[in-house]
Amino acid sequence: MRSRFKTAHIIAAAVNAVAVAGALVLTAMGSSAAKSQSYNYAAERWKGESKDTYSQLSCYFSDDAGFTKSSVKDLKGQIYGKLEEVSVVPENGKTLILDACSTDAGNYELTCDSVGKSEAELTAVSGDFFFFHDFQLLSGSFFDDEDIMHDGVVIDEQLAWNLYGGNDIIGMNIYINNVKLFVSGVIKIPDTDPEQRCIGETPKAYLSYDAAEMLMGEKSSGSEMESEQSTVKFDKVTCYECIVPDPVDNFAYNTIDKTVGETYKGKVSVVNNTKRFSPDVRRKAFKNIDDYAIRKDKVVYPFWENASRIVEVKLSMMYGIRRYLLAVPVITLIWLAIKVFILFERKKAGMKKAFRNFISDKWESFTGRFRKKAV
Repeated sequence: MRSRFKTAHIIAAAVNAVAVAGALVLTAMGSSAAKSQSYNYAAERWKGESKDTYSQLSCYFSDDAGFTKSSVKDLKGQIYGKLEEVSVVPENGKTLILDACSTDAGNYELTCDSVGKSEAELTAVSGDFFFFHDFQLLSGSFFDDEDIMHDGVVIDEQLAWNLYGGNDIIGMNIYINNVKLFVSGVIKIPDTDPEQRCIGETPKAYLSYDAAEMLMGEKSSGSEMESEQSTVKFDKVTCYECIVPDPVDNFAYNTIDKTVGETYKGKVSVVNNTKRFSPDVRRKAFKNIDDYAIRKDKVVYPFWENASRIVEVKLSMMYGIRRYLLAVPVITLIWLAIKVFILFERKKAGMKKAFRNFISDKWESFTGRFRKKAV
C-alpha cells in the first residue's frame, strides 16, 4: 500500500513537471513567433523611452470602399478632436499622430538600361510607410513625402537581380509603362515562415503616389517623368496605419473603429496591432477560432497582414493549449490544499493537545529556573 502511494506521488510530480515545462516552451515559442512580425511593434519603436502610452492601429479597406487620401485628412481631424476632448494636444515641434497610407498599384513589367526585365507587384505608399514596415535595407535608402522629387522606387532584392544582376544598383534607372524612375533602395525579402507563405513569388516594388499616378495616367511621352498633372487622379487608400496616443485603455481603437466602422460598414477591418498578440486576446480568440477564420467582408489583406493573421491563429492555439497545461498544477495544488485541510481536521484535536502540553512544559521549565534561584 505504501509503495503504491509513493508511485502515485511520483507520477503526479512527473505529470506536473511535464505540464509546467510544456507551458514554458509554448510561452517562449509564442513570444518568438509574435516578435518575428516586427511590423506590429512600430508603436514601441516610436515611443522609445517615453512613458506615454500609444496604440498602433491598421485600417484595411475594400477596393470599392472609396477611402482616399482626402478621407485620411478627415479621419485625422476627427482623431485630433477626440484627443483634444481628453486634453491631449501636440507639444511644440512634436508629432502627435504618425501615419502611413498604401494600396496595391497593380502588376507591371519593369525594364532597365540593360537587357534585364521583370514583372513586379507595385505598392503605392505615402507618409511614414517605411517606419511601420522596417524592411532590412541591403543598399540605398527609403524615400518619404519630403523628397523634392517623388520618382524614387524601393525594390526587393529579387527584382534588383532580375533587372541588373545585383543589389548595388542605387540610382540606376528603371522604366514602368514608359515612365522613368530610379532605384532609391534595395530591401531584403521578408523571410519569416508566415511572410514567405503570403508574399508570393512576384517581386515587390514600392513607389510614391505621385509616381503611381503617372503610371495610371500613362502621361509620359518618353523616358522622362513629366511635371504636368496626370489625367487620372490616383489617391485610393486600402491600408491606413497610424500610431495614436492612448490616454485611456482602448481609446484610440474605439475612436477609429467607431469613426470608420460607421462610415464604411462591411468594407473595413480595424486591427489593434499593439494588443493583437497578447495572451489574453489570443486565449479569447481560441474559443471563437472558426468565426475569426471566416471573413464576412470584402477586405483583401496585404501580405504583411495575412502573415500576422497566421501568427495570430498559431498563438491562439498555443495559448489555448498552455492554459490547459497550467490547469494541471493548479488542480494539483487545490487537491493538495484539500488533503492538508482534511488531515488538519483529523489531527486537530491531537495537535491542540500537543501544543498545550508543549506550552505547559515550557512554562514549567521557565518557572522552575526561577524557583531554583529563589532557593
